[in-house]
Amino acid sequence: MIEPSHDWISVRRQCALLGLNRSSLYFQPCPVDPLTLDLMHLIDAQYTRAPFYGVLRMTAWLEREGHAVNPKRVRRLMRQMGLEAVYPKPRLSDPHPDHRIYPYLLRGMVIDRPDQVWCSDITYIRLRSGFLYLVVIMDWFSRYVLAWSLSPTLEVEFCLDALERAFHIGRTSPEIFNTDQGSQFTSVRWLQTLENRHVRISMDGRGRALDNVFVERLWRSLKYEEVYLNEYGSVGEARAGIHAYLKFYNEERLHQSLNYKTPREIYLEPPSRIFQEGFITQGIHSLP
Repeated sequence: MIEPSHDWISVRRQCALLGLNRSSLYFQPCPVDPLTLDLMHLIDAQYTRAPFYGVLRMTAWLEREGHAVNPKRVRRLMRQMGLEAVYPKPRLSDPHPDHRIYPYLLRGMVIDRPDQVWCSDITYIRLRSGFLYLVVIMDWFSRYVLAWSLSPTLEVEFCLDALERAFHIGRTSPEIFNTDQGSQFTSVRWLQTLENRHVRISMDGRGRALDNVFVERLWRSLKYEEVYLNEYGSVGEARAGIHAYLKFYNEERLHQSLNYKTPREIYLEPPSRIFQEGFITQGIHSLP
């Protein structure tokens, strides 16, 4: 977009017209240090096995594996990866004043039909020489993955992209949308998109590890059954592999909790058929 050799518009003027800082024009992104990348991959694998590992326990585990790290470095990497230990913990800090936090609406609720509740979450996807972030939009009752998106950064845009595609693919807008309190899901643009469609917003309580349990189970299945078995060398390989797995997950993978049906079958099944066949006649009870 910027033409440094333009005959009559200076670089300063071009940047001003585009609203860019001139320093960004000369910025050269640096690849992630291989040692740091190896640490991030190890943290990801151990977190998938033991999501209750916090900074101190993760640091101790890495030291036992022969890596010289300190809590400060592990904390920085876990924040960069979007990882947080899942266990009840005290409220150590207040939310950002510009980020509105909504109450958790699913406590004790019986979820007994598709499109009653959707949920979303983000996870870390490792590459051979880098990493990506994956977001999914899932129907809570059927476990059907409506949409997903990959991004090299944690900006809100890739979450909004998945959300808009979920609205296009889904049969109707959900009654409730549940997420954690991550910055992407408390951003004005994300909340405004849901409110414009008259969707009630629910957010996990701080330190409540199991409020979004079905997406957490998806992450575990995806990583053990696909990501860790295939060392993606590029974004294209990751996109193709994840696309194939989520298609398999939706349309072929039988779920014991769904009476050995697929998420797609349950999501597209008329409500009357679900109860006629005796599928979860009491619905899904959210945690108290």
